[in-house]
Amino acid sequence: MKQLYIFISLLLTAFQVVHGQQSGKLLNVNYQAVSIDKMAADLQQQTNYHFYYDASKVGDFKVTMQGSDLTLENVLNIAFKGTDYHYAIVNQQVFITKGRTIEPGLLTNLNNNANTNVNAAANAPLDYTDDKGKLVSAATLENKIYDIGIRTNTIIPGRSIITGYIHNVKTGEPVSGIYIGREDINVGVHSDQFGYYSITLPRGQNTLTIRGVGMKTTRRQIMLFSDGKLNIDLQEQVLALKEVTINAKNATNVQSVEMGVDKLDIKSIKQVPTAFEPDILRVVLTLPGVQSVGESSTGLNVRGGSADQNLILLNDATIYNPSHFFGFFSSFDPDIVKDVELYKSSIPERFGGRLSSVLDITNREGNKKEITGSAGIGLITSRLNIEGPIVNDKTSFIFGGRTTYADWLLNALPKEYKNSGANFYDMNFDVSHQIDEKNNLYLTTYLSHDNFKLNSDTTYRYNNKNISLKWKHVFSNKLFALVTGGYDHYDYGISSTTVPVRGYDLSFNINQTYFKTDFTYYLSSKHTIDFGVSLMYYKLHPGTYEPDGVGSLTVPQVVPAEQALESAVYLGDHYDITPKFSVNFGLRYSLYNYLGPATVRDYAPGLPKTTTNQIDSVTYGSGKNIKTYGGPEYRLSTRYSITDELSIKASYNTLRQYIHLLSNTAAISPTDVWKLSDNNIKPQYGDQVSFGIYQNLQSNTIELSAEVYYKRLKDFLDFKSGADVVLNPHVETDVLETTGKAYGLELFLKKSAGALNGWISYTYSRTLLQDKDPTQGDIINNGAYYPANFDKPHAFNFIGNYRVSHRFNFSVNVVYSTGRPITVPEAKYFAEGAERVIYSDRNAYRIPDYFRTDIGLNIDGNHKVHQKFHNSWSVGIYNLTGRQNPYSVYYVTQGGTISGYQLSIFGSIIPYVNYNIRF
Repeated sequence: MKQLYIFISLLLTAFQVVHGQQSGKLLNVNYQAVSIDKMAADLQQQTNYHFYYDASKVGDFKVTMQGSDLTLENVLNIAFKGTDYHYAIVNQQVFITKGRTIEPGLLTNLNNNANTNVNAAANAPLDYTDDKGKLVSAATLENKIYDIGIRTNTIIPGRSIITGYIHNVKTGEPVSGIYIGREDINVGVHSDQFGYYSITLPRGQNTLTIRGVGMKTTRRQIMLFSDGKLNIDLQEQVLALKEVTINAKNATNVQSVEMGVDKLDIKSIKQVPTAFEPDILRVVLTLPGVQSVGESSTGLNVRGGSADQNLILLNDATIYNPSHFFGFFSSFDPDIVKDVELYKSSIPERFGGRLSSVLDITNREGNKKEITGSAGIGLITSRLNIEGPIVNDKTSFIFGGRTTYADWLLNALPKEYKNSGANFYDMNFDVSHQIDEKNNLYLTTYLSHDNFKLNSDTTYRYNNKNISLKWKHVFSNKLFALVTGGYDHYDYGISSTTVPVRGYDLSFNINQTYFKTDFTYYLSSKHTIDFGVSLMYYKLHPGTYEPDGVGSLTVPQVVPAEQALESAVYLGDHYDITPKFSVNFGLRYSLYNYLGPATVRDYAPGLPKTTTNQIDSVTYGSGKNIKTYGGPEYRLSTRYSITDELSIKASYNTLRQYIHLLSNTAAISPTDVWKLSDNNIKPQYGDQVSFGIYQNLQSNTIELSAEVYYKRLKDFLDFKSGADVVLNPHVETDVLETTGKAYGLELFLKKSAGALNGWISYTYSRTLLQDKDPTQGDIINNGAYYPANFDKPHAFNFIGNYRVSHRFNFSVNVVYSTGRPITVPEAKYFAEGAERVIYSDRNAYRIPDYFRTDIGLNIDGNHKVHQKFHNSWSVGIYNLTGRQNPYSVYYVTQGGTISGYQLSIFGSIIPYVNYNIRF
């Protein structure tokens, strides 16, 4: 009996041991050439065991088998029999490998070690707590399956929503524009500017692909039980020399619905050689459809639009003058900018108020894990950037500042320029704070100041001041809102005290206070709705002319202030009708109210607006509505994918613009005057239709696109001959409301991977205006179409980068464009005892064509990981050929003859060198 007892005890012990190593539940399987992913998902659902494997290494292995009442071990033995695949089961975890076996004892020891537990979510970085106070960890491992939602014994059929944030694992900053989705079922989304995403997926096991510019492509395996959250930390991508990264589905330009949209990351911007330091606007000018009127002008002419028809935003703040130092520098610090988006055609319905484009520039939020920074020293500028956490990793800041010391350069000019001087500075200070899992605050500020004079005693100054506060609130997995309030200010001044009795100070400023709310509702993985409202209050002081200095006899002159309210409501719908066909539809309704106090002038109907034809004036009190304009604005874009690498797109949009730039120069200058629409000056109106075809080649490493567009303009302001726009209280008598048309072709070729990369763009564009209304006075060019001041038919740009090694990068920039139109004096005569000049038709001639070549070399220091400081050098030559490109043309009467001369800003070779350091 004792022996029998011992035998039975041993048998029971063996049974328990064997039972402990098996799944316990008998399985029924029927697999016909299924992948390991699908087999693992099925087995995991039947047994509640978790499967772990490297999805990138299991290859295209297919499983074919059928059986009933099998243990988990039986299934795996049959599935992997005669293959190079192995498995091990430890504590309801199944580990699958290829090419090598696993020692279960080792895995058991690892599981018992809290410091190295491969399955412990507590070892992943913790980013936030959910609304119940439970810690939610960031998904950092590829071979781990993450449970999402409330775990159940069986998977309930249907779909659930996953939301979360995508961060840079090194800095903790959110990463925008990251694709996350299941490519096998064509479901995917992109993270927004705050790194937030929301995606609807089938319940059960899902393998997510995550990729984005500058980040390492990766995957995450999840078991989706119900709605839940998943934060994802990504690593920056460091490519080996001549390595080409191939992503079969990396075709955003082909698959996205938007057209006429260009996106630039700061790494690409810093590779383009520009004078003195990396310049965002200079790089934007190399994109198809974007031009400027000439050298050193940072005013953009996009698809045949004037410079004032572009909405330039820095963290949602409007920048009215985006330049420094005679236009040589843009206002945006390249060290703190995160990304740049230019909308030329498919302008999102949340934007309005401009006819041509939106340039949306976003700063980084700052390192959330440690204090870091960078600095740069150049020939005429220096810059400093510091960022890091405040108290904890939920609050971060970033500060960037630049200044110049250019007087030594101006002193080196000929003695005729001895009275010249220039200096500027700008500062950015941004703070982001995570209140909790559903609420974030963002404070952004910007300040800039310029002061200069050129070959005179007259001093010019201008300033930008911007501040905004954003609150992001997540209502649910499907709905979140962004509430923004802010204040923008721009002013300029001109002063002179050379002659004390005539000392003067001329000033202008524009102020706007705004509030807006933007909502995004994820109806489903194929259906996203955006909606919101916005309010903007304008307050302009068109001009103040006052005495400056003791003893000045200057008579004061003040043009009355103007104020207006612009409001809008919008609704947008993104709908993937089929995997091949998608539509974006948007409706924006804008309303504009010109407000008192003001005195408005009435002119005789049917006659030109002149001071002699004024018949009355009416005075309105403060806040009184004087004139109302408004109407619907439509946004429509469609995409049809012929193949995964080839698509066609079409779009149509209408826009209204209620504010105008009055300038007597073709380029943006500090003395420009902004004017609000009133009872005598109507808002500008434009609509545009576009068509494009997009093709990717060589595994999506080469992008090709061709777009054509046609645009109509109405009530576009041009000027009468001899118009005066400065300190003019009745400027409506000097402007003309014209109609116009713009059309063009844009070709783009981009190579984004490999040691040799870059892009080529060609643009053919025309902008023609027409004045045929006799009630406005003398008709320009007898009512025929004439080219606008910024009409430049041909433009070609080449950007080439060659990475010689990890430390050396060589760049070339080639620019060509047609010269802009001008009106020239053709003859002169004497009449009634005075000399008079006969001018050509409006803009009948052109200045010489523009051509420039730049080269640059970026030299990085060593790439040791554990060092406090990383340095680099940027050296190059701007205008390699020394070509004297004309900036403007002027005329002088000499010996009874009118002679024309051109003024060149960069008329010689300009070398530059910058030393940069990161810490």
